[in-house]
Amino acid sequence: MNADLHCHSTVSDGTLEPQALAQRARANGVELWALTDHDEISGQQRARDTAASLGLDWLSGTEISVTFAGHTVHIVGLGFDIDDAALSAGLHATRGGRRQRADEMARGLAAVGIAGALEGALGYVSNPSLISRTHFARHLVDSGVCRDTHEVFRRFLVDGKPGFVEHRWAPLGDAVRWITAAGGVAVVAHPGRYKFTPTEEYALFSEFKAHGGLGMEVVTGSHSSADALKYADMALEFDLLASRGSDFHSHDESRIDLGQLPDLPARLTPVWEALQPRIRRSPA
Repeated sequence: MNADLHCHSTVSDGTLEPQALAQRARANGVELWALTDHDEISGQQRARDTAASLGLDWLSGTEISVTFAGHTVHIVGLGFDIDDAALSAGLHATRGGRRQRADEMARGLAAVGIAGALEGALGYVSNPSLISRTHFARHLVDSGVCRDTHEVFRRFLVDGKPGFVEHRWAPLGDAVRWITAAGGVAVVAHPGRYKFTPTEEYALFSEFKAHGGLGMEVVTGSHSSADALKYADMALEFDLLASRGSDFHSHDESRIDLGQLPDLPARLTPVWEALQPRIRRSPA
């Protein structure tokens, strides 16, 4: 199945509205789609309604930022009840620290001669409570400081650089419980991106499983073919379902477009098999 279960709209740090993302997914041959905005679900009804109008099967989704072993890790939630009060409250609390973090990022950038970064970044934000490093990066590209967003991150927005500000997000266990209590499945997003030691990585998956997590992204936009093989093996080792998602944000920033990922390895159990009752089926 051409499932794409990880992408972002203007509700968080993408550049397309939920409706336009649904249309792009359908045009690219996606058969099952989820919108997974960061710490936010306010785009879900638009995503669901547009998917239905296009004949595109849909799952609810979000991507929750958590802190584990001093690192930021992302947990994708799929197939949950979008009206669940506890999940909504948890996401609201997680969003709360983003503006303070943005203020600190702007001060760090000002200290190296980049003035007005906060005001510039806010010009790219549809939802100010979800201002992120990506919005700063877009501003610095368009203002001529860097050639592309990848250069911005390398020079200014990663650990040890002037615009980086560490933030403590939700605990891993809380995020997994919010998702599962709302009837969904929790998935570790793009595990190849985290700079864990082998011991820390083993601890992450062990604790994730202990809290009720069920899935892992094996094929995703930031994974190489070697990463996909590695995490296919780890999904089997930890008895986790396999997910697939482009992590699409923008046609000129993302490494891969919606629906253009390689298939999951055949030896894995796709996460959507456990989510069949939660899929919103659309007429062809």
